[in-house]
Amino acid sequence: MRDVVVAMQSSRIREVANASLKNPDVLAFWFGESDEVTSLPVREAAMRSLERGETFYGHNLGLPELRDALARYTCALHPAVSAERIAVTSSGVNALMLATELLAGAGDEVVAVVPVWPNLTQQPTMMGARVRRVALRPDPAGVWRLDVQALIDAVTPTTKVLLVNSPNNPTGWTLERDEQRSLLEHCRRTGTWLVADEVYERMWFGTGRSAPSFLDLASPEDRLIVVHSFSKSFLMTGWRLGWMVVPDGVVAQVGKLIEFNTSCAPEFVQHGGLAALALGDTFVDGLVQRLRTCRDLLLSQLRQLPGVTVAVPDGGLYAFLRVEGQHDSLTLAKRLVAEQGLGLAPGIAFGPEGEGWLRWCFASREPERLVRGVERLAKALKL
Repeated sequence: MRDVVVAMQSSRIREVANASLKNPDVLAFWFGESDEVTSLPVREAAMRSLERGETFYGHNLGLPELRDALARYTCALHPAVSAERIAVTSSGVNALMLATELLAGAGDEVVAVVPVWPNLTQQPTMMGARVRRVALRPDPAGVWRLDVQALIDAVTPTTKVLLVNSPNNPTGWTLERDEQRSLLEHCRRTGTWLVADEVYERMWFGTGRSAPSFLDLASPEDRLIVVHSFSKSFLMTGWRLGWMVVPDGVVAQVGKLIEFNTSCAPEFVQHGGLAALALGDTFVDGLVQRLRTCRDLLLSQLRQLPGVTVAVPDGGLYAFLRVEGQHDSLTLAKRLVAEQGLGLAPGIAFGPEGEGWLRWCFASREPERLVRGVERLAKALKL
């Protein structure tokens, strides 16, 4: 076995979930998904595809009609992107892995903004790249901020890839337009590839239909790869369907990598994706409004607890909170689930920068579950 794989840390979130096996009454908020089932039209489209017998290999880059639909979806939000720049992938995380395989090899330098979903930093590590971490920092109110100049200073002509997840999992921090412009211009000067994980762009609580995207600023020739997923905006986490937008002339290389990884996304799953896109903005807007209601309710409840610090996330599905006097997030998360049946993700799961914090996914179809969860937290803290 490769030493780098043996040395990898297994999922701390799964570790907490495993600690709940003896407790049948758990309010689980640890995974990054809504508890709403995928909408019926999406499920029916996949079932019709299966009934038609569409169970064979497909094109590496995805169904042409899905790539066309994704191009239209993207163009409705950002400047024109052609279907020839889009590759359909077997999940967003698969798209990130493909981008890593395309760009980062042994000894290459990768810079990542952290804390962040651990897959983003572990993938280049698996490829033998060296990952440099530039940390967001929380202010006393729990608002996470980026020192843009520190990030620019970290990205040099020897930096092969800059990884940015915005809106950010777990903090909810989101790059502002001027910050994106500065980073993109700097990457042009250094020749650095910019990989933007924008899977939460529609889970956005600011103005506009989506969070600021690098696609709004980039030209088709820029060394920019933007990764998306059907998981969050379309309630399709278990379907494992994503896509990536790449520069002109690059998609054929991505097709090679897809062949050697998964060959293709399942055709019946892609038909589900087509049906999801056909739901239109009404579906996504309704989901975001429900998320906003859940976010505001959870924060209002948490802020009544002495010693709990939590800021309003700009985007995403998560509240990132800190409990005064609690510095070992894994131990605390295990105690919460074992003693109170409250399932939260430990901040250490997102790197050392998240230690002392807990992530709470507020995507709940029953907002009262959030209230019950806060009651359990208060009981654990003896408040």
